[in-house]
Amino acid sequence: MSESGHSQPGMYGQGRRRRRRRGDRDVGPPGQNLSGPSRDRDYQPRERRDGSEDPPGPLIQKTPIILAKPPGERAKPSQNAPVSGAPVLEKPIMLMKARDDGGKPGTPTESAAQSSGPPSKIEREGQRPTQPVYQIQNRGMSASASSGALDPMVGQSKLLPPEKMKHSIKLVDDQMNWCDSAMEYLRDQTDMLVVGVIGLQGTGKSTIMSLLSANTPEEDQRSFVFRPQTQEIKERGGNQSTGIDFFITQERVIFLDTQPMLSPSILDHLINNDRKLPPEYNLPHTYVEMQSLQIAAFLFTVCHVVIVVQDWFTDLNLYRFLQTAEMLKPSTPSASHDSTGSSGSDDGAEYYPHIVFLQNKARRDDFCPRNLKNMHMVVDKLMAHSHLKYKGTLSMLDCNIFPGLGQDYLTTEVNMFLLPVQENDGEDNLTKAGSGTYPLFSLLPGYRGHPAFSTMVSKLRSQILAMPRCQLSHTILTEKNWFHYAARIWDGVKKSSALSEYSRLLC
Repeated sequence: MSESGHSQPGMYGQGRRRRRRRGDRDVGPPGQNLSGPSRDRDYQPRERRDGSEDPPGPLIQKTPIILAKPPGERAKPSQNAPVSGAPVLEKPIMLMKARDDGGKPGTPTESAAQSSGPPSKIEREGQRPTQPVYQIQNRGMSASASSGALDPMVGQSKLLPPEKMKHSIKLVDDQMNWCDSAMEYLRDQTDMLVVGVIGLQGTGKSTIMSLLSANTPEEDQRSFVFRPQTQEIKERGGNQSTGIDFFITQERVIFLDTQPMLSPSILDHLINNDRKLPPEYNLPHTYVEMQSLQIAAFLFTVCHVVIVVQDWFTDLNLYRFLQTAEMLKPSTPSASHDSTGSSGSDDGAEYYPHIVFLQNKARRDDFCPRNLKNMHMVVDKLMAHSHLKYKGTLSMLDCNIFPGLGQDYLTTEVNMFLLPVQENDGEDNLTKAGSGTYPLFSLLPGYRGHPAFSTMVSKLRSQILAMPRCQLSHTILTEKNWFHYAARIWDGVKKSSALSEYSRLLC
């Protein structure tokens, strides 16, 4: 099919001459036609349409109609010359516009002069089969001539849902270098929540972050988004996570899993593998401690919520570590237009996240109300001088875990949550105790002192996702802006003069 849309390439040569002789024979009544030249003018549009389809070559120059016309009649088609142009290849554009405007072949003056009889025959012969092709081409040309913002592919890409992540990716690798692979999963929207986690080795950080983000306790741990320790690594005393891992959910919640703080396995790996230390660190244990402080200070700056995971209560060195990371935390960058940012109080100028103390692998005695009250009191005493928001935003009493306790039972309630040991069927030993005296009791579940593990994880997830989303900086950040902000903070943490001075004092 040619550019003008004709689907009958055989209407040339002898077939064209034959159709012309048939048109000369069907002249019609004498009253409807004027003279010989005007009769040729009646059929001029068809001959010009067929002649315009000839490829550039000898056939185009054989057009007998244009050469045979008298000069008086030859001046009339010249009126269309400014529309079509001198070259022969631009004639299809002129014919296409004539069909769209007048609905009939030829110029409007010719169609008006032939309104009585012959136009119906012309439409039957040539116009009807080719008109849809011209309309389709017009739609394509108008779409291409319009602005590029109306591209359907661009519109569909904007309507597509965000890409779903299936596993975590690296935000900071094991060499403490920033990675840009997380940028493709982020969007230009501000409704997000950033949750980070820190803790000692083997406390279950990766498992908890997987359960909070995308997995359930019934799934196989090998399919978790944050890969937990395997049995072989546990027996070897190693660590699974290195650096900082990134995962974002469909609800636009960003989870950051980190390597263990003050990890002995990382120190053992540095010593036994003879890995070269950076020039600013002389001893391996200094390098491991500074790595942990850099990660903790980074999370205190870019996260809304930081979860501190422990598997027993409690380690005083962990609280000293939190206070040191808070002291070395980089200051919140002030806005360029905010002249009063530095003159305000320390609490108003600096950003501090909400911190949650999570007691993982808790025993049944830990859920005793008296022991629970003592744990809250101890944490409140240890964090009394901290600027971190460690109280007032999470409560186990609001989750209906202790239905017999009132809201005022814990006078010094901190952001603490207890998770029991994850067991598949741990009720068998409990139900056998009363099977001798009261056989019916064996049909009931045994007393555990707390709800099931899956129920506790669900309550913890609802509490974490309902945490206040404070503004991380002096300007509102989108997801992509947060990524660039976090990259700048990480670069500032690695080049921090306060951290360098502290590492020099450790030597």
